[in-house]
Amino acid sequence: MKIPHALKLRAAAEARSVLDETSGVVSVVVATPDGFEIAHASLRDFDPSRIAAMASSMAAIGAVASQEARLGSCTCITVATDKGFALVSPVRNGETELVVNVIADAGAVLAQAMYRTAACVRALEAP
Repeated sequence: MKIPHALKLRAAAEARSVLDETSGVVSVVVATPDGFEIAHASLRDFDPSRIAAMASSMAAIGAVASQEARLGSCTCITVATDKGFALVSPVRNGETELVVNVIADAGAVLAQAMYRTAACVRALEAP
């Protein structure tokens, strides 16, 4: 999948902004739906390519589950743990699709992270 250079730059800027502006967020990875990382920002030593691969799988499961349950298009998958959470959100920019994965520690506020992730998605979906 060919990702336009301008979209890669926007993805990198958005990943950094989400990380910098959202308390408790420790990593942001933007990937293709087939699991290849195109941008990331992180405060911890994560392997963005592994996160990208897992996020794409979760996005696919979310899409199928929401479709089967007749809930409309999946906009976010949340994985809650005892040490934080991960948010996975699909991005549809014309013919280009991406997946945003936000990882946060236990100090993060879920609603704030969801709000900022949704803003990131909107920015990446803009023409």
